Amino acid sequence: MPSGESFFITTPIFYVNDVPHIGHAYTEVAADVLARWHRQAGDDTWLLTGTDEHGQKILRTAAANGVEPKQWADQLVESAWKPLLETIDIANDDFIRTTDRRHEDAVAVFLQKLYDDGFIYAGEYEGYYCVGCEEYKQLDDLETATEGEYAGQLVCRIHSRPVEILREKNYFFKMSQFEDALLDLYETQPDFIQPESVRNEIVQFVRQGLADLSISRSSFDWGIKVPWDPSHVVYVWFDALLNYVTAVGYGTDEAEFARRWPAYHLVGKDIARFHAVIWPAMLMAAGLPVPHKVFGHGWLLVGGEKMSKSKLTGIAPNQITDTFGSDAFRYYFLRAITFGQDGSFSWEDLSARYQAELANGFGNLASRVVAMVARYRGGVLPAPGEYADADLDIQNTTARAVAAADAAIESFAINEAIASVWTVVDALNGYITEQEPWVLAKDEAQASRLDTVLYTASEGLRALAVLLSPVLPKATEKLWAALGAEPTLGALTAQPLREAGTWGQLPAGSTVSALEALFPRIEEPGADAGAA
Repeated sequence: MPSGESFFITTPIFYVNDVPHIGHAYTEVAADVLARWHRQAGDDTWLLTGTDEHGQKILRTAAANGVEPKQWADQLVESAWKPLLETIDIANDDFIRTTDRRHEDAVAVFLQKLYDDGFIYAGEYEGYYCVGCEEYKQLDDLETATEGEYAGQLVCRIHSRPVEILREKNYFFKMSQFEDALLDLYETQPDFIQPESVRNEIVQFVRQGLADLSISRSSFDWGIKVPWDPSHVVYVWFDALLNYVTAVGYGTDEAEFARRWPAYHLVGKDIARFHAVIWPAMLMAAGLPVPHKVFGHGWLLVGGEKMSKSKLTGIAPNQITDTFGSDAFRYYFLRAITFGQDGSFSWEDLSARYQAELANGFGNLASRVVAMVARYRGGVLPAPGEYADADLDIQNTTARAVAAADAAIESFAINEAIASVWTVVDALNGYITEQEPWVLAKDEAQASRLDTVLYTASEGLRALAVLLSPVLPKATEKLWAALGAEPTLGALTAQPLREAGTWGQLPAGSTVSALEALFPRIEEPGADAGAA
């Protein structure tokens, strides 16, 4: 996209029925990397995350812990969900809670509009209800458990827990009226749902026909009151989806809403249907633009199963960051997994990539270059002489990497973007090996050539610091400071990301200072954490 355009990206808002695991952190980091990239590129960027705090699941969890649901939500948000953002270095612009007054008031405005415009009616519904999903299920969403404590019972395919048969008076949203409009949206905007596997699944689902959606509950009272009938509360998904517009001024700040909306939604593939079917239908009914894109990424798998607290496969993010650091956490999950597909986590793979790619690849490169400028030129970056073909190859590789990475980010192919940037890491390591600056330093006649090699390597690091700053914010800040670059790395006017490949931005004469190891070696990495 052209620099300066609006880039509003959202994570799902997460249930506060339990503490976060690395599956939640994976989504947060992916959204954060996309936001940091666009922000550094000069786009009008806004990253929204938050928590979903209404519904029967939260009510039951709070009751099981002997507290009121709002007290439970407050406790989990402050002790677990907000600290998660610090643990993995999320630079969000807003954090919304569905118990925020700004959200509850705007939900009422939205709901009243749909009711007044004839898109909501009263009815009665009976069906299989999964409390874990907060959703009525069709039979093909269920399976009969064959073993364990639920053997012989119908269970949700996602949560592997029995569903309940509920019958109650509800208010319904006329979602069936939007079947053709949704199919037309998918046809005219083929990238509205990504990746292709998720798109195909959702298109097939809608083609089978849409039923109207139950949007209220009267069997419990933990939720936003239906404005024309306070004996009902709003269905938790109908409430939660609206956070994407209530957080940016819907119903309260028209200018801010016009500036930010529409958004790009990053969600797990298991909730893509809510975001790509129910949500755009709601927006169409309200006369609002649909999102730019819904991207349903894959699951993190442990032992072949989706990461889950209920199945005791959840791993706390700090179990990784306490050993490897937040940069390694961010890098590993976005480099090792093809974004959009399922990916398996293992301590062994994390450790291997940390050592080979971060410590030995990027970290050692940075340390060697900085040390050579200190040793051979007293810590002052020399001006380059005439560029040879090998130097020009580095320049061309860097320029190509910038273009390829930016294009990959545009399509949310984060792993491909990192791989493109890593071609510069590999090229610079090979360049130093071939140019042998330690040999050049022994021959006074090669002084100009040494200057060129040192400048080329240092300028390559400058470009890498910019390109990798969305993924490795801590390490790149240290490298930036060691290179003597000014001003700070995050200053958009000074270091626009899409111009990172423009050669010669690191001024000759800059003072290069000592650089601590960006990725210190770890003895027996993951052993203690893996056993926790």
